[in-house]
Amino acid sequence: MKKIRVGITGGAGYTGGELIRILLNHPIAELVFVQSKSHAGQLLSTVHQDLTGDTDIQFSENPSSGIDLLYLCLGHGEARKFLQDNPPDPEIRIIDLSQDFRIEPVNRMSASGKPFVYGLPELNRDVIRAAQYVANPGCFATTIELGLLPLAKQGWLTEVYTTGITGSTGAGQGLNATSHFSWRANNIQAYKTLIHQHLAEINQSLNQYQKAFGKDNLHFVPWRGDFTRGIFVSSQMKITQELPVLVKLYKDFYAGHPFTLVSETPVFLKQVVNTNKCIIQLEKQDEMLVVHSASDNLLKGASGQAVQNMNLMFGLDESEGLKFKANYF
Repeated sequence: MKKIRVGITGGAGYTGGELIRILLNHPIAELVFVQSKSHAGQLLSTVHQDLTGDTDIQFSENPSSGIDLLYLCLGHGEARKFLQDNPPDPEIRIIDLSQDFRIEPVNRMSASGKPFVYGLPELNRDVIRAAQYVANPGCFATTIELGLLPLAKQGWLTEVYTTGITGSTGAGQGLNATSHFSWRANNIQAYKTLIHQHLAEINQSLNQYQKAFGKDNLHFVPWRGDFTRGIFVSSQMKITQELPVLVKLYKDFYAGHPFTLVSETPVFLKQVVNTNKCIIQLEKQDEMLVVHSASDNLLKGASGQAVQNMNLMFGLDESEGLKFKANYF
């Protein structure tokens, strides 16, 4: 099979680094360039030091032509500007890992007018297969949506109260006051209470199934955690259906989706870290249902899902190159 020629713009951060690691070992992908103006001319391993001995590729100052797919691993707001300043060839496919193109009606690239498809395979797999441009979902959004979509499809969502905790890599590679080790260690903090930026895409996705579910019905409190990677979410709501009915609903909904799994035993973070999995568990007491969902924010919540989308766009098995071992110990 012909290799998929891939380029990465913004390859010095966490999501860029994860993409590089996956693509170097992907059987059908060829990494053509990794662009980073601040590191141009340096080996990838000068920034991503775990790649020592794995590749001789150097960061390039500018993107190159002759690729099939471009990944945008730029900061929020920078991806749209990059595409305006560097109009892509008409045939190139693009996967954007920022939030610039996730929300309708601003999900169109201004130069071409073509829309970005929201890249959650468990929601839009068939549309992703036919898409030229894909907007990769956010990490909290992915984990929360996967926990709620089966209920939304039945129209059973009412008021949802969600709490989620994420590791320090969710804040990006740049240092700030709350990402230093001395602040994170032995510490926890709520942040962006009820106003997190992923709420808009979560509601947009749930509305694909349950249009009556409004933006004021989801109440989300995110936490910063004392660990490096992973997301654990608990969503609580009232629902009358019995637990066995709900478990069957979830298992049926995710049947055929290789990375979203339903567990009947308690889920924990080490099951998913360093994998492209999201594992879901349901608990119920009287009329109160709690849906737990856990994923790796850098893989299923970012770069792993981006490669899953690439696989779908090029007609591959969606799990190609993504069968990783969890960091269980």
